[in-house]
Amino acid sequence: MELKRVVVTGLGALTPIGNTKDEYWNGLVNGKSGAAPITYFDTEKFKTNFACELKNFVATDFLDRKEARKMDRFTQYAMVASDEAIADSNLDLDKVNKLRVGVVWGAGIGGLETFQNEVLNYAAGDGTPRFNPFFIPKMIADIAPGNISIKNGFMGPNYTTVSACASSANALIDALNYIRLGHCDVIVTGGSEAAVTIAGMGGFNSMHALSTRNDSPETASRPFDATRDGFVLGEGAGALILEEYEHAKARGAKIYAEVVGGGLSSDAYHMTAPHPDGIGVIAVMKNCLENAGLKPEEVDHINTHGTSTPLGDVAELKAIKAVFGDHAKNININSTKSMTGHLLGAAGAIEAIASILAMENGTVPPTINHTTVDENIDPELNLTLNQPQKRDIKVAMSNTFGFGGHNACVLFKKID
Repeated sequence: MELKRVVVTGLGALTPIGNTKDEYWNGLVNGKSGAAPITYFDTEKFKTNFACELKNFVATDFLDRKEARKMDRFTQYAMVASDEAIADSNLDLDKVNKLRVGVVWGAGIGGLETFQNEVLNYAAGDGTPRFNPFFIPKMIADIAPGNISIKNGFMGPNYTTVSACASSANALIDALNYIRLGHCDVIVTGGSEAAVTIAGMGGFNSMHALSTRNDSPETASRPFDATRDGFVLGEGAGALILEEYEHAKARGAKIYAEVVGGGLSSDAYHMTAPHPDGIGVIAVMKNCLENAGLKPEEVDHINTHGTSTPLGDVAELKAIKAVFGDHAKNININSTKSMTGHLLGAAGAIEAIASILAMENGTVPPTINHTTVDENIDPELNLTLNQPQKRDIKVAMSNTFGFGGHNACVLFKKID
């Protein structure tokens, strides 16, 4: 059978550097850091006391107060970002066939704060199990797409993908394939995460995964820099409307880009560390290129996973050189995590949005906070350091990897 073409017709972003897609883009091209001291809880005894929290976000500005109370923050974020993406797409919800509209969402953890608070409340009590009746519905990772579909009446496929930090990129690839195969006309996809919590910070600190640059939070996320010491935890959501090309064209929709390929692989190596030679990353990028029917030399821009960890950054760049050969030095490579921090299950979605907006605006956002050259990184690679760079981008790649060795890669192409 002939596969359908799939395009992006709507975007929504709720990030530590901007609470709409336009604010997000403005933050990216201006090299804005979202890292600051944590405001949600007392961090005095924590190794890390900063994160990339959302700024000036009040859920009840967007959601009914009663409904908001029934949602963990990760679901609130999903609702706000998906509302923006749906509005941006100009979908007529009264005319669209809702049986053919789905929601495929990513979340690496789900309602961690809800789980944490309910357990802490129980532990502080007299042993009587007085749990909130919304405890389970607020906590489970699949509740975000459930709420999106209930609000809008979307009756197509509805579920959450969970592959740690690759979750929302996985969701995007699943959504791509449902439409390609003709099962859906439209899918709301993306991801959300709200892990800046006592449990989240404590857990990642115990793994020695987080930066401890407490004296300078805004410079702590420094991918590819020799002095990098771990990632900065972020939160938020990204939403994309994926649509069958002819369906979008028939209604006169604005098309941001075509989703031309998706690849998946596993490192099959270690629970948290990447393979030092990046063999799983090599495989996923090759899979993605093959799936898209593109040659390596056609790629102009790669938004890397680039978390600012000592091992991960080097392994990914080695993999890029292995896949792209001499062409690697002609690619604008960057890591927008230098600004947003690491949004875990939402990372793939907001970085896909960054790649699409880079293509639309002809500008590659910078990798900020780079001060010291890492001798383990090829100096010929263009890592788009500290300043945005103008570039006519016809093909953009977005890489996302997760604990457990999960690798996901997505390719976007400018519509001719």
